[in-house]
Amino acid sequence: MTIKRIYVWGLLALIITLTDVSFAENWPCFRGPSRQGISREKNIPLEWSATSNIAWKTPIPGEGWSSPIVYDDRVFVTAATEEATSFRLLCLDRSTGAVLWNQHVLRQKPGHKQQYNSYASSTPATDGRMVYTIACDGSIAAVSMDGTLAWTNRDHEHFSEHGLAVSPVLYQDLVIVAFDGSSSGPDTKLGWQKPWDKAVIMALDKNTGKVRWEGKRGLSCLGHVTPQILTENGKDQLVSSAGNVIQGFDLTTGRRIWTASSPGEGVVPSVVIGDGLIFTTSGFGESTIRVVRTGGRGDVTDTHTAWTSTKDVPKVPSMLYVKPYLFIVTDTGVAKCLKAATGDVIWRERIGSKYSASPIWAEGRIYFLSEKGNTTVIEAGPEFKILAENELNEKCCASPAVSNQQLFIRSEHNLYCIGVK
Repeated sequence: MTIKRIYVWGLLALIITLTDVSFAENWPCFRGPSRQGISREKNIPLEWSATSNIAWKTPIPGEGWSSPIVYDDRVFVTAATEEATSFRLLCLDRSTGAVLWNQHVLRQKPGHKQQYNSYASSTPATDGRMVYTIACDGSIAAVSMDGTLAWTNRDHEHFSEHGLAVSPVLYQDLVIVAFDGSSSGPDTKLGWQKPWDKAVIMALDKNTGKVRWEGKRGLSCLGHVTPQILTENGKDQLVSSAGNVIQGFDLTTGRRIWTASSPGEGVVPSVVIGDGLIFTTSGFGESTIRVVRTGGRGDVTDTHTAWTSTKDVPKVPSMLYVKPYLFIVTDTGVAKCLKAATGDVIWRERIGSKYSASPIWAEGRIYFLSEKGNTTVIEAGPEFKILAENELNEKCCASPAVSNQQLFIRSEHNLYCIGVK
């Protein structure tokens, strides 16, 4: 073989290697790199059980429904132990599942919550340098990759009729947290079922934990919605919703840019964005899927509402946008495919059980994880087609993560890594 042919074959091998590597991505926060439940990876597991196609299974102490996140060779989850007073961050080896460290982050106040929530429901976020967490009482902390506590911020004492479940969003040098709670005073319905003006969106300097700005909603009710970043005309803004409102904020100052009315309290599903549309749900009372067009200023309720639907509204699982479709699963197990631009129903099927986890998309497939630990995998298209049914037989409320051709699923007592070791 000539030197020229050796060079060509070597270059081809390098291109193939780099192409394979490009499919591997981190899952650094709630719902992955885009915060929308989308994975660009290939060769994701399709079939497994509690005893097959499991790379590893590691017990997780305490309680918690935070979802796992993955960065390079490490997996992170939070948990509450010592009767929920110890808020902890665990770091696991991605290859083996071995616990590298189990760090007590801070002493939290395990206040009021609903039974379906936990005292460690907020999914952490990482930039590869620090892991940022939120405890159930509103305390925010940054922990280095070796488990060292870098800083804490306890400026906001959070109370909510439901507890806390919102996850942080990282943007440039900011850690952003939406605190949409309710009153702990004599009138507990204030902020819960009666609108109030105490909600705040906090942006902290991720290096120091100091407050950089605070955004104000005006009148709103409690919620647990993880915000989203919208890029429009080369500019970024924060899109955040809560009970009764959907809103856009300036990421530099926290100034509210626009607002839309969205009646309902206790809303959980995170914001989803695509092709000039913002997909949201409202909470209890007037449950509605509400889709708002981007580009508005001021009150855009009448001018920018694209469509609404009051049928089959998910209360907990987030929606999934895969152009040109919007996929949903309700808490009671109704899966649905809608035309994203109009809300027209493409198909509606019952897949059974109860659902809290948000669905994910990978390789043209959608993964729906039920509270019974059953994952229904369907083809992501205009025809409903089940590709696999996978049983773990453990309670599952956290959303799955995808990284390096593996799935990571947290159950009530364990963390599973599914796929080839």
